Amino acid sequence: MFFTETRKLSLSNKRFTVTYKIFVNEEKALEVAKDICLEQTVEFPEEFLPVGPIKDFIVGRIEKFGQFSPECYIAEISYAIETVGRELTQLLNVVFGNISIKPNIKVERLSLNEDILEFFKGPRFGIDGLRKYLGIEKRPLLFTALKPMGLSNFALADLAYKFAFAGIDIIKDDHGLSDQEFCRFEERVVLCAEAVKKANKKTGLNCVYVPNITAPFHEIKMRAKLAKDAGAGGLLIAPGLVGFDTMRDIAEDNDIALPIFSHPSFQGSYVLTNSGISHFIMFGQLVRLAGADVTIYPNFGGRFSFTKDECKQIVEGAKTPMGNIKPIFPSPAGGMSIENIPDAIEIYGNDVIFLIGGGLFRKGPDIMENCRYFKSLVEKY
Repeated sequence: MFFTETRKLSLSNKRFTVTYKIFVNEEKALEVAKDICLEQTVEFPEEFLPVGPIKDFIVGRIEKFGQFSPECYIAEISYAIETVGRELTQLLNVVFGNISIKPNIKVERLSLNEDILEFFKGPRFGIDGLRKYLGIEKRPLLFTALKPMGLSNFALADLAYKFAFAGIDIIKDDHGLSDQEFCRFEERVVLCAEAVKKANKKTGLNCVYVPNITAPFHEIKMRAKLAKDAGAGGLLIAPGLVGFDTMRDIAEDNDIALPIFSHPSFQGSYVLTNSGISHFIMFGQLVRLAGADVTIYPNFGGRFSFTKDECKQIVEGAKTPMGNIKPIFPSPAGGMSIENIPDAIEIYGNDVIFLIGGGLFRKGPDIMENCRYFKSLVEKY
């Protein structure tokens, strides 16, 4: 006998379920599913586990198993909610920790009940809250980025003013703008926030400036609070770079209390075809659990490889019922153009934020006129 345990393990018998796709042949598929159950929990040889609650409840449990297609099987595996320990980091560890290092396994969907969802606050605003915050009831929201990298902060602020004066609802830093020598963070935030405020005073609109606070860990909170004090209307964070729990911490901080825009930088390799994490989870369920109010992702038909079906999965993940976790805005980007707005509205409907960056400059030499045309298209359709 390897273990002596006199303490009684206190478990609620409540479980959550993760759906995995396993891309192997029939002979190996069930073996892989059983391996997931052990690897994601006890990481210990099954034959040496002590008889009792560890073996019966802590180890993952196969609830359903079957063939999805040739060379692809689906396993629904449940885990005791106590394995998560009320932490987003540990939830991710249980869902896709060690097995992320193994090939041919993809996480498809999280089925999280109220017992585990109560551990997380999720988005502060969500769709309804962000609409109220911006004062826009029904139409799709308009979004653009300050670019290209290399412009001075004064040139970026001038662009921010023009975007806001022309009626773009949300103006963000390009995700490549950080604290470079040619555009220091503090100066940029102050100038751009003031420029948008100045435009709003003239137009009566409520456009907001969203700076990028993706930064080294010891800098993020400081940049977030500086941005709030300067008059920023939201914060851009790339959770693939700083960590999902870092984004959650910013979203839940009542001293900051700004809408969070999740940027997909560094997340692309997670959504590969036969391994990784589904678009539904990565850009939908997961960013919601981590407190984002808006999920930015590459639109189909642009310069990235996301398909129409994958984009629809993201929209579903952003809005599917998740207990107390609010639905959030999908924000297709990455090659979005003014010309494809009518088709995009047919697919996304009204609860969407269209992010057009470089595409706003292609229509003609007058950027404000281009922005007004963008807005007129959205209002028309």
